[in-house]
Amino acid sequence: MSRPLPLLRESNEKSASISEGVWNPRHRRLTLGLILIILGPAFEGLAVATILPRIVANLGGLSLYGWSFSAYMLATIIGLILAGDEADRKGPALPFIIGVSLFVLGLILAGTAPSMITFVLSRGVQGFGAGIIASVVYVCVGRGYPEQVKPRMIAILSSAWVVPGLIGPALAGIVADFIGWRWVFLGLVPLLPLATVLVLPPLKKLTPSTTSGSWDLYRLLAAVGLVIGSGMTLTGLQVQSIPIAIVLTLSGLAVGILSLHRILPAGTLQAKAGMPAAIATMGFLSMAFFGGDAFLPLTLISIRGQNTLVAGVALTAATMTWTVGSWLQAKLTARQGRRLLVTAGLLLVALGLAGIACVLIPGVPVVVAIVAWGVGGLGMGLAYSTTSLVVLETAPTGQEGSATASMELASVLGSALGTGLGGVIIGFFSVAGSTPVSGIAAVDILVIAVTGIAILIAVRLPGRPQHM
Repeated sequence: MSRPLPLLRESNEKSASISEGVWNPRHRRLTLGLILIILGPAFEGLAVATILPRIVANLGGLSLYGWSFSAYMLATIIGLILAGDEADRKGPALPFIIGVSLFVLGLILAGTAPSMITFVLSRGVQGFGAGIIASVVYVCVGRGYPEQVKPRMIAILSSAWVVPGLIGPALAGIVADFIGWRWVFLGLVPLLPLATVLVLPPLKKLTPSTTSGSWDLYRLLAAVGLVIGSGMTLTGLQVQSIPIAIVLTLSGLAVGILSLHRILPAGTLQAKAGMPAAIATMGFLSMAFFGGDAFLPLTLISIRGQNTLVAGVALTAATMTWTVGSWLQAKLTARQGRRLLVTAGLLLVALGLAGIACVLIPGVPVVVAIVAWGVGGLGMGLAYSTTSLVVLETAPTGQEGSATASMELASVLGSALGTGLGGVIIGFFSVAGSTPVSGIAAVDILVIAVTGIAILIAVRLPGRPQHM
């Protein structure tokens, strides 16, 4: 009677190992579905950064360059909050359908935009849909996989950017140069409905959380207030009249900060240890990385005279190494402290930002930008994935949607501020009669300093793995 016990234990361990794999029969369709969900926004996001100089040259409106990113990201905030709460209450299927529909509508509006203002508005529609999609993805990871598998699933989702990263920017550059930039958007339209048909069945199997209830109207109003406050702040920084600029900026900051208090978990604005510090770190990390990323094509195309293909290669390098960093996180996360991994990633991001800033110097080879941004992408993959894992680990049961929505909100808001402030700085130097080099250099200095702030906050992350 004693011999079967070890055999039974061994059999149970093998069964547990099989059941925990992301590609086993239990999780296979969900894994494939989540990958398909993010392909559309991944292609589009990488493409816009590559071809935006071409769009501005065609439609005009250089002063709206930063708003092309900020409108997308600010609209994403509302999508994140709506989808996160709805997924907690009723499951992720319905929010996903709505998100994909809005994203497709935004693609059509962008591809037919007659002016830069219309293009910026279309980016807002896309961002609304993308925010819903992003929230659904993290809800599914938090609710659909066991704790031991989540680091690997996060790495797989980052790997889903490999194909868009390999061919997205370069393909966008080729399409823009030889066919027309409008087809970069219109060409994606038929793919999203097909992905919906494939993804929807596994999403319907994920049940709502046990903490169902009615809409949190105050939380939704706070999300709208945050968008309005952020928009007022960015607009105020661009107004020529000093009195109007002061009123708009200060009012926007007041509305935005009050709204953040309502939306984010308690202690986030003070970067308290644990999940609040992780969410705060995510915001500053995104502000630094995407603030540099948004204006790298402008550096290469407008300052160094390169074509869109070269700019696309630089962005591709960061996308590829981001994936490498995510898998590195999956390998190290079981035995290394979260604080160490995030800090190491942030240092690599700072090094990458310093490298692309050096390319503004005429004598520095353009290839330095590609190598440097590859280093920055490696750091981003390591820091971003580990920070996401901390939030998932510390989210209360049944509130994964709310917690991950707060994380994504911090990321989107940081990205919007990075690109928006960058656009304001470049516009200021342009109005003052300075060269674009001065404006981009100021942006690079800003985002490097923001990376330093993120490092200081990351000290409050867990020093050792959770649930070990």
